Amino acid sequence: MIARMWRGWVATERVGEYVTYIEQTGLAAYRRTPGNRGAQMWTRDLGDGRSEVTTLSWWESLDVIRGFAGDDIGQAVFYPEDDAFLIDRETSVTHHEVVAT
Repeated sequence: MIARMWRGWVATERVGEYVTYIEQTGLAAYRRTPGNRGAQMWTRDLGDGRSEVTTLSWWESLDVIRGFAGDDIGQAVFYPEDDAFLIDRETSVTHHEVVAT
């Protein structure tokens, strides 16, 4: 199994709106993709007006991630309203082999 992780930063006052938006776009798309084993989103208030948002998803293999992300699985997938929310973002994602649960 492969874990896929991405991080972005939003204004803390808008984190609830962004969470709802990503639940309806990114997380829903993860879960619809054959070979996805689940997804979570985490938030963390940084205390300076920003909150960090992390998405973590689990996949059967790197090959099935292509069904969601396309051929360049190292690039993050963004949605139309992301620019309205994100203060900063990682443009790439990390993949980790899950070796123990």
